[in-house]
Amino acid sequence: MEPKDDPVTFETALSQLESIVETMESGEVPLAELLAKFEEGTKLLKICEARLKDAELKIEQLKRQKDGSVTFEQFETESDT
Repeated sequence: MEPKDDPVTFETALSQLESIVETMESGEVPLAELLAKFEEGTKLLKICEARLKDAELKIEQLKRQKDGSVTFEQFETESDT
């Protein structure tokens, strides 16, 4: 479980997930370890999906003003709480 004050970045989670997939695809992993890797991969996938959703919401908050300036509206996401 990730600590609230030190969240895993998208890039770190993705890198770890890719490593797990490579290990699982090798076909040389015992079943017990395979299940553990699958569980860990599922958690990392959820982290990646949450980070992407947060980024998508932030992008949607950018608005063009009539004078061409860009404003950013703050909002809370699940990871902010």
